[in-house]
Amino acid sequence: MSSAAQEKSYRLDGPKWIFILLLLAGGIYANYYFSSLPLLYRVIGLVVVVAVAIALAFNTQKGADAWGLLKGAQVEARRVVWPTRQERNQTTLVVVAFILVMALILWGLDSLFGWITSMIIG
Repeated sequence: MSSAAQEKSYRLDGPKWIFILLLLAGGIYANYYFSSLPLLYRVIGLVVVVAVAIALAFNTQKGADAWGLLKGAQVEARRVVWPTRQERNQTTLVVVAFILVMALILWGLDSLFGWITSMIIG
């Protein structure tokens, strides 16, 4: 047995993407063409078209890469250590205090420069 992992080969990726784009364009056109039908039927049709397009997209190299990225992001999200309620409240208070201090500093500088400008201009 070979220890090397066998990669899945993706064939006809270009035509698949063209078909996906045509499928989505057809779904949009059908939504416009059948505008006299109730909205529920059109939404169900668009959901089916988008689901088929996504299924086809995941059978391409880029789709498989995107799926791998989503799975990796989910793994990383599970590793996040969320702050406790006390840490969250303290951090929020520090941020609000910093914003207030910076607002006062900027207000003071704006008033000072406005006063200096009015003294120069007259």
